[in-house]
Amino acid sequence: MPKDTKKPHIEDEMIRSIVSVAATSTGSRNRRVAIPRKLSTPKKSADVRSPVGTDVDAVCITSMATVEAMLSTLENDTMEPSWFEALQPEFKKPYFLKLKAFLLNEHKSHTVYPPLNDIYSWSMLTPLEQVKVIILGQDPYHNIGQAHGLSFSVLPPTKPPGSLKNIYKQLSLDFPSFIAPMSGDLSPIAKLGVLWLNTSLTVRAHKAASHANKGWETFTAQAIRAVMNKQKDRGIVFMAWGLPAQKTCTKIGIDEEKHLVLRSAHPSPLSAHKGFIGNGHFQLANDWLKKRYGKDAEIDWTVLSDSKE
Repeated sequence: MPKDTKKPHIEDEMIRSIVSVAATSTGSRNRRVAIPRKLSTPKKSADVRSPVGTDVDAVCITSMATVEAMLSTLENDTMEPSWFEALQPEFKKPYFLKLKAFLLNEHKSHTVYPPLNDIYSWSMLTPLEQVKVIILGQDPYHNIGQAHGLSFSVLPPTKPPGSLKNIYKQLSLDFPSFIAPMSGDLSPIAKLGVLWLNTSLTVRAHKAASHANKGWETFTAQAIRAVMNKQKDRGIVFMAWGLPAQKTCTKIGIDEEKHLVLRSAHPSPLSAHKGFIGNGHFQLANDWLKKRYGKDAEIDWTVLSDSKE
């Protein structure tokens, strides 16, 4: 009588499937050399975006096979080339494969934000060699029509959330000419070398921190290390607002003789009055960048100002 065989765990099956598809796409990675580095946004597809204002699955995928295929090649298809090259060793590590399996399982029964093509939009807007400032967030906004891959940022017609309103308030304190815009899209600042990076890059709809401790923190820590290595001679500015962001900086082991770490309370309406408002971080960052990079290295934080629209 044949022995009973143990049924494979569903996560193991998903990991094997993802590895198989990823391996198939590995040979095509050389084609990334032809992708222009100055792409401002990832490629969009009607198949992977949910309409703003509808609470349907954030990826609108016709089948889970499509989700699986997209997750398997997501980095190759949507990550900016310089970031892809720096982070490629992570893609086949056990923690990252488990993360992909977790995401596939989440998409089977939940709405996940941001849409797949926006998970790495930070990389497209701020290529690795251009990063001068990193502003750390925790995880994406978890309500409909908000998250698009940048910490604190939202796309029109969504109005700026409370935290972003307080960021605008501080910008107006540092730069009196700044007039807070109606838009919450921080992409124009990202294009100037400011990396708006969440430590967790996805979230289940309406459930904050639901994708925390699933592997994203390990991945984004490696992204931060890639920036520090790239700018090891001149250094970069970190803005760590709130205890979680400050713990991330401590865990990564940032050399504060090379880099500037600016710490304060979080801009949330619940804590902004405890030290965020009045912290002067944006002006302090520019003062430091001017000394390290030269007079032309300052960030034009007022690029968002309504006075410039």
